[in-house]
Amino acid sequence: MQDHSPLARSTHLIQPGQLLARGVCRHLAELNFAALEEYVPERGRRVDVMALGPRGELWVIECKSSRADFMADSKWQGYLDWADRFFWAVDADFPADILPEDTGLILADGYGAEIVRMAPETRLPGARRSAVTRKFARDAARRLLGWRDPQVGV
Repeated sequence: MQDHSPLARSTHLIQPGQLLARGVCRHLAELNFAALEEYVPERGRRVDVMALGPRGELWVIECKSSRADFMADSKWQGYLDWADRFFWAVDADFPADILPEDTGLILADGYGAEIVRMAPETRLPGARRSAVTRKFARDAARRLLGWRDPQVGV
């Protein structure tokens, strides 16, 4: 039997990491987090998912679809300066034992996710937290406006 759901129809255009990000964002929404995919906290850095929690906590989640994808990522430690907690999101077939143990782990697919290992907390300094939170809010508002009125741009 073929799956004719909107997700199944749209997945042929989506990369595996993007499917993981969708599942992660769905789970984060259940935890009352607001999440943005493909977020740029500063020029030259792009995280797969940045999430803002109900108490102002900031999480970065990097989605890895394969061992090769993980091994090719040499920038992830630079993302630690932008979040209180850092997670990897992988699917059930990913060799999770290669991921650093001092980071969080989320198992995900295109439909949802589960936090398997909570990331240790390293609270951002107040000034950085304030700046990142303001940028997150402005970028989210610009994305929404861009979807509503493409003439305004993002």
